Amino acid sequence: METTLVAPLAVAFSTELLEEAKLTRRVLERVPVAQSNWQPHPKSMTLGQLARHTADLIGWIKDTLDTTEVDVAVFDDAPVTPITSTEDLLAYFEQRTEAASTGLRQATPESLEQLWTMRSGSQVLVAQPRAEVVRHLISHMIHHRGQLSVYLRLLDVPVPYIYGPTADEATWS
Repeated sequence: METTLVAPLAVAFSTELLEEAKLTRRVLERVPVAQSNWQPHPKSMTLGQLARHTADLIGWIKDTLDTTEVDVAVFDDAPVTPITSTEDLLAYFEQRTEAASTGLRQATPESLEQLWTMRSGSQVLVAQPRAEVVRHLISHMIHHRGQLSVYLRLLDVPVPYIYGPTADEATWS
């Protein structure tokens, strides 16, 4: 019987991912889905687009671990799960989080070293080892979670603590 070693880096990513997912969920719980079309500026994403993108990003980790490339020229052809309530948003996020966590638990050192490519047709946009892509996706989710917290503030929705207290939550919960 052959034993497959889990990559120590995958374990570290998995631990970080689950902690960041917990914090991201706190922000997503507050999204007023009824105001999905609101945007702070014409050049900004709408609240609904940003919330969905934030929830979606974590699942791209599993997608990255399952593929060697993605072509964004055909990316828009993928079916989109409708988000019409906070429950839908959270269920989608949980599904994507579980998929990412499972993928990381199964990752080997060799699979994380494998080159992954993002292209638009024949133009290569990114070509990096999967480990670097996973690191970027965790950071990318954190970035958009920060944007989402600003949207909440602008909509006068109480902002939950993320790495520490906010003006709305002065204590750790």
